Amino acid sequence: MSWASRLARTLAPLATADGFSETAIDGVRLIASGCGHPRTPLIYEPGIFVIAQGDKIGYLGDRVIHYGPGNYLVQAMPLPFECETLARADAPLLGISIAVDPLTLSELVHHLPAPSGVDRGAPEPMAAVALDDAMAEAVQRLAQCLQDEHASRALGAGRVREVLFAALNGPQGQSLRQLVQQHGHYARIAESLNYLHRHFALPLTVETLAERASMSASHFHHHFKRTTQLSPVQYLKRLRLLRARVLLGQQRINVSRAAADVGYRSTSQFSREYKRYFGVSPSQS
Repeated sequence: MSWASRLARTLAPLATADGFSETAIDGVRLIASGCGHPRTPLIYEPGIFVIAQGDKIGYLGDRVIHYGPGNYLVQAMPLPFECETLARADAPLLGISIAVDPLTLSELVHHLPAPSGVDRGAPEPMAAVALDDAMAEAVQRLAQCLQDEHASRALGAGRVREVLFAALNGPQGQSLRQLVQQHGHYARIAESLNYLHRHFALPLTVETLAERASMSASHFHHHFKRTTQLSPVQYLKRLRLLRARVLLGQQRINVSRAAADVGYRSTSQFSREYKRYFGVSPSQS
């Protein structure tokens, strides 16, 4: 039996709801879908995403990123992108996601040797890479741990560390390592994104963000767009719209309140940009 079949068999009885569902282990969520979904705008928080059955296709700028059985997605920074899900009722999508905790990551990097070889510049903050034996075994142990509540409490944190350690030693390890090295443009943009996600409703400017990153406005704009495929203004707009969609879907609030809560001063502008991005008006969400 392949590793993907083993993992799917382990996850199937646990994944009882479509979408992302929480587990007994902090930072670990199950992924499931009983049907396919068309290309849809969304955003992932930093994490490792492993699909055991079904397929996902991500669209980031001009890049097309396939992640399904045989590879895993490393999301080092929270990037707005579009995602398509391929699944059937008789073969539902099944997977698992593991959040990237900066403190744990920093502790693990401390115990790793410095990377050797030529510096190839800033790594991709989002990429799918081949799943090797070390990662497959670490994810399988984590999934098996989820089958028992006592094992989850006693061993869960250690199993998560194993997965992150395997990712650090994998092809995208440098994208995670540079997040905690606290120098270079890559780490500065990562910190800027974290700040944006905490304060997206404030009236932020490129100059303010650049000053926080200790960069000139022009250099900040260049490196931000190079990393995220979006300008800072475009990123902030998409982040606000995605947050508004969550608010409209989960809470009983009207469109004007949702617009104000995510930082829009004009409800009509919010409605126009929402419909342009999602294809439907906010009142239909």
